[in-house]
Amino acid sequence: MKYRPFASYVGPMFLSLLVVCLVLPAVADERGEGKLDPSQPQGITVDEIIQKFAAKEKQFKIAREQYTYTQDVTIQTLDGNTVDGQYHQVSDILFDDSGKRIEDVTFAPQSTLERVTMTEADYDDIRHRLPFVLTSDDIGKYQILYVGKQREDELGTYVFDVAPKEMQKGERYFQGRIWVDDHDLQIVKVYGETVPQVHNPKHPEKENLSPKYTTWRQQIDGKYWFPTYTYAEDTLHFSGGQDVEMRYIVKYKNYKRYGAKSRITYEGQEISKGDGQQPSATTPPKQ
Repeated sequence: MKYRPFASYVGPMFLSLLVVCLVLPAVADERGEGKLDPSQPQGITVDEIIQKFAAKEKQFKIAREQYTYTQDVTIQTLDGNTVDGQYHQVSDILFDDSGKRIEDVTFAPQSTLERVTMTEADYDDIRHRLPFVLTSDDIGKYQILYVGKQREDELGTYVFDVAPKEMQKGERYFQGRIWVDDHDLQIVKVYGETVPQVHNPKHPEKENLSPKYTTWRQQIDGKYWFPTYTYAEDTLHFSGGQDVEMRYIVKYKNYKRYGAKSRITYEGQEISKGDGQQPSATTPPKQ
C-alpha cells in the first residue's frame, strides 16, 4: 500500500508502505472465545497435534485449489467514524476451458482512496497471505508453541503461537496465533501479521509493514475448513508522523467444487466429497 499525500492530512513528503491488513479490535477478536486453559492435551501429545494438523493443512491446500469461489474485498480509509475513501472489488475465482485458474472481476467501481494507493503487493497479500496455511511442508520454518485449550464459539480448540525460526531474504512469513479444532485437528482461525516488518524512515518508499489481521474459516462440504472472512482495523503510522486509520474486510464465499465428476486426491486417496457450503461453528464479527 503506497501512501499518497493529501492536503488536509499530510505535508509534501511522498511516502510508501506495503500493507496487507489491519489490527482487529480486541472486542471483535475475542468474540466467541472462552477462557484460555493452559493445561496439556489429554490422550494426544502436542507434537502429534502439530503433525496431524499440518498434514491436513496440506490436504486442504490441495483441495481448495480445486474449488471456485467469490472473493469480495473492501478497503477503507476512515476519518473518525466517517469513511472518506474506499476500494471495492468483487472477483470470481474460476477455471477456464483448459482448466487453468483465472480471476474474473465482476464488480469494481472507481476507487475513492485518496490517502493511500493499492499496489501489486497488496493484491498478492490478499490472494495468498491472508488465508494463511501451515502445511507439513512449512512447519519446519516455524517455531510452534502450545499455549493451551480454548472454546471458540461451539468448538473446542488447541491454541498455538507461531513465529518464523529465521527469515530468508525476499520471503514473508506469518507470525501470530492459530486455533486448531480438537476434533478435526484443522486450523479454524488465525490472528497475526505478515513479517518481516521493514522500517526505513530515511527511505519511506522502501518500507514494508503488515498490521495484524484475523481470518475465520468455515467447514466446506463437511470435510475441510476453508477461509471465509478476514477483518482488520487499525491506524497505520507512516514515517514522518502521518497516520491513516483504515479498515479491511475480505469475504471468500460461494465455494463449489470444480467439475461435477472431478476427484481430488492426495497420496492416492480421495480427500474431498460432497458439494456446497456447510454452516460454520465459528462466528466472525457482524458488519
